[in-house]
Amino acid sequence: MRAVVFEKFQTFPTLREVERPSPGPGEVLLKIAGSGACHSDVALYKEFAEGQPGSFAPPFVLGHEASGWIEELGPGVTGFSKGDAFLVYGPNGCGHCKACSRGQDTYCENAATMPWAATGIGRDGGMAEYMVTPARNLVPLGDADPVAAAPLADAGLTPYHAIKLSLPKLAGGGKFALVVGLGGLGQVAVQILTALTGATVIATDMKQDAMDRAAANGAVTVPGGPDQVEAIREITGGRGVDAAFDLVGAAPTIRTAQACLAQRGRLTVVGIAGGVTEWSFFTNPYEAETTNTYWGTIEELYEVVAMYRAGQIVPDVERYPLDRFDEAYRKLESGQLSGRAVIVPHA
Repeated sequence: MRAVVFEKFQTFPTLREVERPSPGPGEVLLKIAGSGACHSDVALYKEFAEGQPGSFAPPFVLGHEASGWIEELGPGVTGFSKGDAFLVYGPNGCGHCKACSRGQDTYCENAATMPWAATGIGRDGGMAEYMVTPARNLVPLGDADPVAAAPLADAGLTPYHAIKLSLPKLAGGGKFALVVGLGGLGQVAVQILTALTGATVIATDMKQDAMDRAAANGAVTVPGGPDQVEAIREITGGRGVDAAFDLVGAAPTIRTAQACLAQRGRLTVVGIAGGVTEWSFFTNPYEAETTNTYWGTIEELYEVVAMYRAGQIVPDVERYPLDRFDEAYRKLESGQLSGRAVIVPHA
């Protein structure tokens, strides 16, 4: 079969023929419907070096946002029918620690001993015609479009987890939420906030087309620039926002979000651009907190899929056949994508 393989650090991945995998005990073989291209993929092959924390030794197939149809069941697997569509929960922990037992493999207590973090991150992922995954990681899609659903495995689940933890800050009238960065995750974050809260959602980015899409989903938009913070605070009547979500994670975006917080507000840094910022008792609004989150639980992915099937989340995707994967990644690297590129191996 054909697959997009990360073969060497700081080297662009290649499309090549590899052996089609066979499912082992407790696993299934999926015929891939779609696999989303993510900035994390770019970090894996372009930015990480051998031995660097967070890196995983190549070679392996990329693609941690995957959906597909059941093709074959491994030994001991029952309850699935060939052709049924599923979304894949990407994280793969040890399966038996407290975190994994609650469905949060991202925070696996034995992560340091694992040879991978997820499908597509150390373990062969979904940028291929077929992929093997544990049966426990499958979330049913029913008759929903599996290609459009693929990015929800990360671009939907990651902001959903962060927003769900912040919902107490947004309960009640007169609340404000801020989304910084309107790429694939930011656009979904706007939709989730609009569906789950009554808060006024403020969205900010440097790209006008991204802000236009956020506005179409109910956000009040503010362009980036020297007057950005002042404009955001003006919308809130000078008080600041109750919950902010930085989907970039660079130093300037973290500082912007911090400067917009109200007293007792909450900033969640979701993006992993590696930004560093300062904290001071005299500048931090009283009881305002800054935290970070990573991905989410499989239970939450079921909830994300329920929102997708109800029409509350509509991912903005660009579809590419497998032999044009390089075009998708080049556009992602250069910032030309505003939605999510999805590779469709069987187009």
